[in-house]
Amino acid sequence: MANQTSDQSNSSGQSGRSNTSNRGFASMDQEKQREIASKGGKAAHEQGVAHEFNSQEAAEAGRKGGEAVSQDREHMAEIGAEGGRARSERNESSNRSRQ
Repeated sequence: MANQTSDQSNSSGQSGRSNTSNRGFASMDQEKQREIASKGGKAAHEQGVAHEFNSQEAAEAGRKGGEAVSQDREHMAEIGAEGGRARSERNESSNRSRQ
């Protein structure tokens, strides 16, 4: 028993391998997960049991998302740089059309 290989069951009945499985939602590829989740959402709406955000809940969700994104300083710098480039290009184009 002390010389169990990684393929043998341990005392909890689980294999000695990592906790991965070929079964269940989490083991599916993302596209399959999206397909199933989409069907569930559509069915919930058809049955009238789906949660629908009111404007206050939507605003709160947007605020939380914005706070989370703004914590990533590198991402925010990329967004700022992209905006700066777009503005520069727009200004150059405007200046050329005036000449």
